[in-house]
Amino acid sequence: MNRKPLIIGDLTAKLPIIQGGMGVGISLSGLAGAVAANGGIGIISTAQIGYREADFEEHPLEANLRAIGQELKKARKIAEGGIVGCNIMVATKHYTEYVKAAVQAGADLIISGAGLPEKLPGLTAGSKTKIAPIISTEKAAKVILRLWDRKYKRIPDLIVIEGPKAGGHLGFRPEQLAEFTREKYEEEVKKILDTVHRFAEKCRARIPVVLAGGIYDRADLDHALDLGVDGVQMGTRFVTTWECDADMAYKETYLACKKEDVRIVESPVGMPGRAINNAFLEKKKEKGIHGKCYQCLEHCNPAQIPYCITRALIHAAKGEVADGLLFCGENAWRAEKIEHVADIMRELSQDPV
Repeated sequence: MNRKPLIIGDLTAKLPIIQGGMGVGISLSGLAGAVAANGGIGIISTAQIGYREADFEEHPLEANLRAIGQELKKARKIAEGGIVGCNIMVATKHYTEYVKAAVQAGADLIISGAGLPEKLPGLTAGSKTKIAPIISTEKAAKVILRLWDRKYKRIPDLIVIEGPKAGGHLGFRPEQLAEFTREKYEEEVKKILDTVHRFAEKCRARIPVVLAGGIYDRADLDHALDLGVDGVQMGTRFVTTWECDADMAYKETYLACKKEDVRIVESPVGMPGRAINNAFLEKKKEKGIHGKCYQCLEHCNPAQIPYCITRALIHAAKGEVADGLLFCGENAWRAEKIEHVADIMRELSQDPV
């Protein structure tokens, strides 16, 4: 199959592959830089990105904003001219400051989901940073396209369709996850593509679209391209790489997990999420958390949530997996070994023998 490069405005990725942003501390400069160096687009998650900074406990916002610039700078050295961007959740408290920090640090691309990024065009106006909303349904595509056009006279540089097989927080109601079979969701993807293409045609522009959720190997990539998208976004496959920024114990949970260990959980963010079942999830949790609040979410009431998601994800990233939340995509159980990013990219770029 002819895998065309992914062109986003004046940016060209040799391979039509974006590495999904995974927080907290899973996709930082090491992973993003390696993917970019090997022809893809590397994405740093800004979710509590500064958790390793000395002053994070006392000043989490300042530590996170500082770390955005530091991680982008380190990733660029590894990327050797490749494309590096950030994933910034709309649900993040101080979303505006995070976006401005990424723009100031020279992020090539900002991908934004976990809510509709209504303000993103205004926050990046006048910069070279490309912007991409994450959407999951045709309805959401129509809303964001019309809103950006009406309010900012701006179209997305890229659109990411994130399907129900994705990892972490999912843009679906629980009943939608049950309704969307593979075939039914592919119909939704085609509706989204039709909506985007008609809108782009009206604007006399081109809006590339990539598909995320359940993309693990070359067959998945080829099938996605056959649906008509311009590329894919992959997260889970890159977790079990030497270059992934997570602790080795985190990666080993992927190698050890079975298909039945991958489950849907209720997140304090207010969305369903996909994670690996472990001792942390099996514990009975009462509502109300104690201790420091890290001010990570725009809408979070510590008295009403079963656990602090920041604390749970930091435990996981540090390898304290029994006390951590281990987000993953539906295909986490398929991981069999720790491999190099270069080998994955080589596999995805070659035609079957």
